[in-house]
Amino acid sequence: MTEEDAANQEPGSGESPSSITEEGSIQSGKLAGKSMWAAIWILSLPVLLQQTLAAFVGLVDKVFGGSMPDAIVIPALDGLSVGSFIGWLISIALSGLGIGAQALIARAIGAGDVPLAQRALGSALTIAVIWGCLVGVGLWFLIEPLCRFVELEAEATRFARDYVQILAFSMPFCSLMMVSSMCLHAAGETTWPAVIGVFANIVNMVGSWIFSGVELQFGEMVIPNPSPIDPMIWGVQGIALGTASAWLFGAIASVLLLLRGVRDLQLNPKDLRPDGDLSWRIVRIGVPTFFEGMAMWMANFVIMRFIGDIAVRSTDQTGEAAGLQGAHIIAIQWESFSFLPGFAMGTAAGALAGQYLGAGNPRLARKAMLSCTYVAMVIMSTLGVVFMTLGEPLTRVISDQPVHLAEVPPLLFICGAAQIFFAITMVIRQGLRGVGDTRWTLFLTVISSYGIRLPIAWWLGVHLGYGLSGIWIGLCGEIVIRAGLFFARFLQGGWARVTV
Repeated sequence: MTEEDAANQEPGSGESPSSITEEGSIQSGKLAGKSMWAAIWILSLPVLLQQTLAAFVGLVDKVFGGSMPDAIVIPALDGLSVGSFIGWLISIALSGLGIGAQALIARAIGAGDVPLAQRALGSALTIAVIWGCLVGVGLWFLIEPLCRFVELEAEATRFARDYVQILAFSMPFCSLMMVSSMCLHAAGETTWPAVIGVFANIVNMVGSWIFSGVELQFGEMVIPNPSPIDPMIWGVQGIALGTASAWLFGAIASVLLLLRGVRDLQLNPKDLRPDGDLSWRIVRIGVPTFFEGMAMWMANFVIMRFIGDIAVRSTDQTGEAAGLQGAHIIAIQWESFSFLPGFAMGTAAGALAGQYLGAGNPRLARKAMLSCTYVAMVIMSTLGVVFMTLGEPLTRVISDQPVHLAEVPPLLFICGAAQIFFAITMVIRQGLRGVGDTRWTLFLTVISSYGIRLPIAWWLGVHLGYGLSGIWIGLCGEIVIRAGLFFARFLQGGWARVTV
């Protein structure tokens, strides 16, 4: 008896293994006929490669910021810290649509309904372009009020505005690239999106370096920039231009791939005319994910306001406390490397559980989500030990400014201790999203973020005066509680009965 047979066999059902396998196995797409563990690795490894390089791109962008001339390096990094949070907002704004399409396509592929999957793909891509334009307009007008909200200094605000407003123009391309990738994941195809992501990230790194004009310095070694661009004027804008170029490349490559087609998923131009019913189903699933992401983002942006309050209270007439926002984002940049296995396993959990539910096999859907969670827990806990022991060397890779060397290592120690709970939260949440259980993920995230995260972070960091470390203790403490909330929803099992 195969793994799928055993997982489907109900005690006393009297059904033959062959009939159960036929009804409970994935019916189409790249994962058809594969065992659960084979499907997990097929899905997760390319995503891990893609996200690893993306994290290095983020790291390199911070290195470029830290390589700016001494006169602007601290405001440049503070400005990029706000820009990075805007980048997270971009991902949130666009991923809701992608989750809606992913859930619908995964169910269709699992059930063997290829025409439905392809019509959903066409509708999703058209909506993606329209939504990307709207997000770009919003970013253009929001950046300055957001900088004022976190009490960013004037020069850092200028850098943040220059960075974000260039990204705003490229939002339709970013949206198209992201939604295309998520649709491919839903069909079990992660290799080609990873290949596109690798080349897009290379475009990002090379373009950001050339357009920024900065010279890279590693100890005594200096790598001169071949362009005549003055980093004092165009440095931060150049980093944004590199990112925009990568999104343009990624969008074009993704559309060409979908026109060519992968197994059981191909873009037909006639399907680009949105189907009203399918569009509504995509939006209905995706809207809670959008609001969930916005709730998280707004909570974390309030955290940046807390950091601004700490800086204002601590700053003397010489501006000694400048750089706290930069320290915060440097720690987050390193922490993002630990998220890579969680994101890869979460992607596998969402796509695979969705396909198993589409095939009528909730038991294997549960088993896949748990298996992905266990793998992420082991890997992320190991990375947590690295953060706890190598905080100062990791900080020096990006910046050797005294304020960063003093603040970042304790933050890495704090987040390192909580990595196992990050793993549970990331994989289970992504798995629930992938099967369409987006209303519950929204509810749990809002309760946790606003009922726990913000009050604890403010109490420890601002009220009791423990500063940036106090804020991070609150953030990571809340993740422990959130992990329990999401795991309780998984055990309750209502997600397996959600209709998409």
